[in-house]
Formats: sequence, structure tokens, C-alpha cells
Amino acid sequence: MLTLHHHPMSAASRFIRLVLGEYGERAELVDERPWERRPEFLAMNPAATLPILVEGAGPPIVGGMVVAEYLDETRGAFQRERRLLAEKPFERAEIRRLTEWFLVKMDGEVTRYLVRERVFKLEMRTNEGGGSPDASAIRAARANLKNHMRYIGWLAESRNWLSGPKLSYADLAAASAVSILDYLGEVAWDEEPAAKEWYMRMKSRPAFRPFLTERVRGIPPVAHYAELDF
Repeated sequence: MLTLHHHPMSAASRFIRLVLGEYGERAELVDERPWERRPEFLAMNPAATLPILVEGAGPPIVGGMVVAEYLDETRGAFQRERRLLAEKPFERAEIRRLTEWFLVKMDGEVTRYLVRERVFKLEMRTNEGGGSPDASAIRAARANLKNHMRYIGWLAESRNWLSGPKLSYADLAAASAVSILDYLGEVAWDEEPAAKEWYMRMKSRPAFRPFLTERVRGIPPVAHYAELDF
């Protein structure tokens, strides 16, 4: 039995949910609000970060990249053509590079700030860091987002999927971040048609469907969020 501790607006958490969906694996989802620092949560991960995967009575597996590697070794290696991490070393390296780009670099420059300022602060108490959004942080994140969307568009134009000829962890990592930003209405799709076409392909995959019906309390999604052709 798999248990995933996550937050629905955490890009790394969404990434692992997509991986599980692509591999046909079910997991019990446990919503975590990391800023509350539950003792049981901190016992699993003192860094208070998400996601955390627990399999049966095994130890907690912490972090998007670490969980993804674990799932590749325990599930992906047996999936043949459906494996999300390539067999060849250079192809694996490119998938890992892009996966880290979207889960670390893009998250650190865009996703984390927009989610914190527009979502988390509404749920946090004042002593947890809640309060009014920081307009300067939002402006900086929005400026950075333009560059990341250009990069996704360039990759989508240059390759069949973002890392190469096949769907991979890179696509799932990018889609996890973009889906959150799209929910919040932050993506200027008219400026990046190649990125839009790629994202519509991602939205059409069965593993993506749960995201399209989920809602954040008090924050409705942009009107086209659940539309496959928008």
C-alpha cells in the first residue's frame, strides 16, 4: 500500500501523482500543510518539505526526485515502453536535467512564490507567515515565468516530447508546475503556442484527469482550466 503525503498546490507532489498515474499505481493521499509542522510530519521529514511517499511499513521516501527514482527502480524498470526514465545513460541524464529544472529551478524562481503569495498565505495564521501577498515577489515570479514558458515552448518545438521522442519524467515535472500556474491564471498561452499544444496533450492523458476536477477552497480556477482544448 502506497501513501503519499502531499499538498495539491505543490508542484513536486503533483509530479509524483502524475508518475503514479502513468504507472497505474494507486496511493492514499494525505493532505499536508507543511507550515503547521505537525509532529508526525516532522518525524517523517524534519525539513518539512513535500512530497513524502511511504510504502507499507517501509521508511518515508522524501522529495520529488528521490521518490521518482524509487518509483523508477520499483515500477518503471518493469514497464518496458511505458518507462518514464530512459534506458540509455545520455537520455537519462537529459531527463534528469529537465526534471530538476522544473522541480528546482522553476519552482525556486516562479511556482513556489506565486503559490505562497496567492494560496498559502490565505491559509496561514499570522504567526505562520500569513498575511497580505508580497506584490514585489509576485512581480518577480511573473517576470521569471515568461522565460520558463519560452523554454518549454522551445523544447516543445524542437522535440516530440520535452526531453526527446518519448514521454518522460521531464514532461510530468513541467506539467505539474504549469498546471498549478494555469489554475491561478498566470500563463499567457497566446504568447507560447508550442507550449500550449504540448500542455493540451498532457491534459488529455488519463493520469492528469484528477487535477482538472480538484479545487482549492476559496480560489476558483481560471475559466479554461478543465478544458482539454482551450
